[in-house]
Amino acid sequence: MGERTFSYGGQAVLEGVMMRGLRQATVAVRTPSGEIVFRHEPLNVERRRMWENLPFLRGILMLWDTLNLGVRALNFSASAALGEEEQPQSKGAVALTLVIALAFAFGLFFVVPLLIASLLERVGATPLMRDAAEGFIQLGIFIGYLALIGRMPDIQRTFGYHGAEHKTINAYEAGAPLTVESVRSFTLLHPRCGTSFLLVVVVLSIPFFALFGSLPLGERLLSRIILVPVIAAVSYELLRLLAAHFHRGWVRRLVAPSLALQRLTTREPDDTMIAVAIAALIPVLAADGIVPDAFDESLAHGVARPSADAVLA
Repeated sequence: MGERTFSYGGQAVLEGVMMRGLRQATVAVRTPSGEIVFRHEPLNVERRRMWENLPFLRGILMLWDTLNLGVRALNFSASAALGEEEQPQSKGAVALTLVIALAFAFGLFFVVPLLIASLLERVGATPLMRDAAEGFIQLGIFIGYLALIGRMPDIQRTFGYHGAEHKTINAYEAGAPLTVESVRSFTLLHPRCGTSFLLVVVVLSIPFFALFGSLPLGERLLSRIILVPVIAAVSYELLRLLAAHFHRGWVRRLVAPSLALQRLTTREPDDTMIAVAIAALIPVLAADGIVPDAFDESLAHGVARPSADAVLA
């Protein structure tokens, strides 16, 4: 029967989609010639099962693991989308890329709002007013950043693949055929989306940071560095809980803002994008012993085409 209770998901990459299962992650990318090429990476099942038994800590571990896998997927997709040979990356290079990306995100979404809000004290703002302003600035920068990058043509295509990934996962979870025609009818939105996770992190950070509002600026900055991983861990557990109860009406109403935000990071995909997302999911399901009741077999060549595989060590 396979691992049907496992929560499948993925992410958009350049001209493609990465899907992740329990035992394997697959990146499917459409090349300039129109061909779909694949990269299959076996995953450490025992490590994931061990992490699943560590509440709160599992969120941080899985987030780092997901980001690590995502960087490698983006590296492959960038080369494949340009029709070039992939340049191998060392673990150190991947780690450095992640550290730089996380430092940029932390600075933009947490340090900049803190510094701007701190300037309000010079014009007589109370600590409460300053903390409230910091929260609004955080949300404004976050939403504004997503809206701004969404205007770039290349990012719009990536957001189209993001929409294709969501539609494909929604179709699979509904037990619908994994064909382009069937998947096309499903929604762009999904409760386990990374966009929703980021929004929860930003929103939860407001009350967490307010607890340290009486500290001097330097110590408040240090508190952000310490608290962001804690907030990410709490956000992971909260999103996991809400996704498990998404069938309840009150939960749907509660997560409605995060679902609405996903419209900034998804676009309606064309049929070629949906085909790539399906092609990425089928070998991931096969690795877990799952064969969908109905699927487009012409998109399943990634399962048994060694020439298209590039398995990571």
